[in-house]
Amino acid sequence: MSAVDLRRVWKPSVTEFWAGRRALWWTVGPAGELAVLLVHRQFLRRSRHVKGWMGWGPQVPFDAVLLLRRADGSLHRRPIKDIPVWPSHIALLPASRLLVASGRAGKDDSGAWSPNAVVLSLESGRQEAALCIGDDIPALVTDPGGCIWTAYGDEGIYGGHPESAAGLAGWSAQGQAVWAPGGRLPAMPLEGCTAATEGDRVWLVWYSGSRRAGTFLTRITPSTGEVTSWASPVHDPDGFAVRGRRAVLTKRVHNQRWTEVVRAELAGDVWRVTERRRVRVPGRVVMRCGQGRDGLLWLRAGDTWLHIEA
Repeated sequence: MSAVDLRRVWKPSVTEFWAGRRALWWTVGPAGELAVLLVHRQFLRRSRHVKGWMGWGPQVPFDAVLLLRRADGSLHRRPIKDIPVWPSHIALLPASRLLVASGRAGKDDSGAWSPNAVVLSLESGRQEAALCIGDDIPALVTDPGGCIWTAYGDEGIYGGHPESAAGLAGWSAQGQAVWAPGGRLPAMPLEGCTAATEGDRVWLVWYSGSRRAGTFLTRITPSTGEVTSWASPVHDPDGFAVRGRRAVLTKRVHNQRWTEVVRAELAGDVWRVTERRRVRVPGRVVMRCGQGRDGLLWLRAGDTWLHIEA
């Protein structure tokens, strides 16, 4: 694979940097729009132990600017005041709304699970809902219909939260559980890896520590409830995108300027690797660096966003 296959999409301007704003949590919406939450350093503190952009954490509540780069290349900025949760993920929802979700959930004094996510209106800036979408969330994506899809880590799966215990879940934007695997997975999940959408279908990538250990690609069709899983051609990928019978996956060289790019095709019931290359990228690659939308794998390398076609 040549470097031209990694297409640069966007990076923050020098003006943002000198204004003290950091590009932190990000997502790609169902319409292919890149959304990045910019936060001023006055609201942030830096961890000495966490590498890359994920090492910056906010003092809650905090203000931010959501930058939206639409598919036509136009840029739009939406100021947001008093975000009440420490984000692990952001995601776009229909009707110009933003989900901000923490990866962890706790319990209140009564033993009930406390909200760990909020839905904000990008038009008014108001909070529309507070919800709990499970505990220990390494992967999250929204679909075109406005549902939220999550894959959980081991602390959530074994931590007592009922939906997290199944390993994968689907939620409404009001926080109601709308989908569970219900015994239709080839093994018991241990950790979520990444997520993608292809049209109205959702893909959750996860691995298992059971006797049938391995990494799996699970496709869910929300309209019918159909669930299909395949063994992944890459163990524990951090990026995945699919178009028909072709897929592209990435596996980072952590905190380095390299990532492994793997192309695969579905032959019968098996995803077979057709190409595997280690590719240099313009910045260091850390956790939560990939998200797939309709055959494009979006990759964050430092403060540069790229995409790769499946």
